[in-house]
Amino acid sequence: METIKKDNSGTLPLPENLEKLLTDCTLCPRNCHVNRMAGQIGYCLQTGTLRAARAALHYWEEPCISGTAGSGAVFFGGCSMRCVFCQNESISQRGDGKIVTPKRLSEIFRELEAQGAHNINLVTAAHFVPAVLDALALYRPNLPIVYNSSGYESVETLRMLEGAVDIYLPDYKYIDPNMAAMLSGARDYPDAAHAAIAEMVRQTGAPVYDENGMMTRGTLIRHLVLPGLTGDSIRILERICDDFPGIPVSLMGQYTPCGRALTMPGMDRKIRKKEYARVLAYMEAVGLDGYRQELGSADGAFIPAFDGTGV
Repeated sequence: METIKKDNSGTLPLPENLEKLLTDCTLCPRNCHVNRMAGQIGYCLQTGTLRAARAALHYWEEPCISGTAGSGAVFFGGCSMRCVFCQNESISQRGDGKIVTPKRLSEIFRELEAQGAHNINLVTAAHFVPAVLDALALYRPNLPIVYNSSGYESVETLRMLEGAVDIYLPDYKYIDPNMAAMLSGARDYPDAAHAAIAEMVRQTGAPVYDENGMMTRGTLIRHLVLPGLTGDSIRILERICDDFPGIPVSLMGQYTPCGRALTMPGMDRKIRKKEYARVLAYMEAVGLDGYRQELGSADGAFIPAFDGTGV
């Protein structure tokens, strides 16, 4: 490891030869081994060229992330998942986004900081971790850095982020490999996500909040309740309770059928109030701390425009 000085206070440890990581890419659990620097495309639908689709204040995260001023969210193009119900399909499964350099990304961080963002929120950045680290070496905002993730992560890649990321915001989508395969094309998701979250928790420790209730350090696990799968949701909460004590959970109920889910029996409807209530009752019974969501959030109006704003 070498240490590269930043243009503000402190230093950020960076792996040597970051670009080499993209010549035989294993940044995510897909382990494509493609040479993205030579223009080859990984499962993430991306080459070695950084792409972002939106950079703006975002008000629809949990209260401890969005606060009143908004989270400085940077949405990256591409994804290692193939979720049939993805609300961000235009960027996750078509790879849309504008080309940006690490230098421009560092400027985006500075601009979001100047707009009053509570934090810098890196949304689905796993396949661009080398470029993100380059950008943070150029400018490290005086704000918490949030790593907003599907949970389908490589532990080795996460270890490169230690010291750079303050808050991890992972999904914990599935506990059943068959459901993970059918709905996201990732049979190994349950094991990969559990190992990834364990690494995130190791790095951040227990959550820390400021005087206004904003998270400044920690891990917040998200779980989206899916139609007909309340039993799986309860099993996930049980596992979180057992393996990650003290880590808050955001129980989400905004499932909105879109994309391929619209033609899949059972996935072509929103969740019912009684489904969410059943999972919430279990969460409260076992004493899991965290956030609940109003089912009115299950609306496409909450999906941001991925039109290059702020990029």
